[in-house]
Order: sequence, then C-alpha cells, then structure tokens
Amino acid sequence: MLSKGIIIISEELYRYVKAHIVSAMLYLMPWKIGSIYKKRWYQFMDVQYINPFIETSKTVLKQTAGIDARLGNIYLKKSPFTSDNILIFVGLTGKIRGQTVFAMSKSVALLIASGMMGGAELTELDEISKSALSELTNMILGNTATILYNRGVGVEITPPSFLIGDNLQVSQSKMKTICIPLLILEDKRLEIHISVAE
Repeated sequence: MLSKGIIIISEELYRYVKAHIVSAMLYLMPWKIGSIYKKRWYQFMDVQYINPFIETSKTVLKQTAGIDARLGNIYLKKSPFTSDNILIFVGLTGKIRGQTVFAMSKSVALLIASGMMGGAELTELDEISKSALSELTNMILGNTATILYNRGVGVEITPPSFLIGDNLQVSQSKMKTICIPLLILEDKRLEIHISVAE
C-alpha cells in the first residue's frame, strides 16, 4: 500500500519533466547576479525583460565600436546614487515604464566614440562624438524594443538626453533601479541603469 502523498510516474515522464525544469532554470539565469539580490530582483521586474538589454548592448558595442564587453555582476542600486561624469538618459514607455541611464567616464566615452569613428584619435568630446554616443544608445534600446515587441511586450523609447559634469547624482523617485555593468578592457566599464516604476 502506498503512503499518502506519493505519486508514481513513468520513467519517460520523469525525464521529460526534469529536462524542462532544467531548461527553464537556464533560461531564467543567463547572466550573473549576486545571490543576495536575486530574490529582491524578481519582485519587481521579469528577467525576460532584462536579457535583451544585455545582449543588444554587447552586440551593438561589438558591431559599431569593435569593443568586446564582458558582463559584470548585476545588482540593485539605491536612489539617489552618484554616477560617472557622463550620463545619457533615455525614457521608456509602454509596458515597461521608466528610464534607462547609460553612465560612463570620459575615458570610456572617448574609447567608444573613437571606435565608432573608425579609430580616430580623440582627446575631447565634441558634438560629433556626443552625437555618436547618443546614437549608440538609440541603437541599443531600439534593438531591445524590437526584441521585446516580438515577445509581446510593447515598449517605446524617447530621444536620448546627454549630460556631462562632475559628481553627478541620479535620483529615481518611486522607481527601482538595476545596474548592468559592462566591463571594457581591464579597468573600464559602461554601466546601464534601468529604472522601472513600482
């Protein structure tokens, strides 16, 4: 006689269920994230929304600037926070409402802009360089929006706003922010802050 609560299934069904559970786990965790934040992350944004931001960022950087970016550890950021001295803001509307902020140092901005301009030697950010960086964010988020649309998630983006200064502080009222660091070379990084309305 079987104990209460025990269910017998065939070996074939067991293998099928096990395979699909493993596949689902791999799909949900394609990027590295600090375990201390994992549970909190899932509480406010579906992981499927984040993956396109990561993949398109790496792809566009490679295709337009010849830069192989590596993904760092994703983490939640408390507002307000101090960021690098170059910020590019792009608004998000639709099913995902909020804002994306691309944050980088001047050296990273010059490196990316130089790559986009065929390796031209740059020492300062002129209007052409700023335009190139703004277009980079347009391409990243445009491709991201296309991927999300094909998955049934309608998202529209606003024109980018370029800001440069010292000790810039970002405050995202009533929004939660996740930071996606893309590592460039050994000591440089481009950070993508995605803030969504609670």
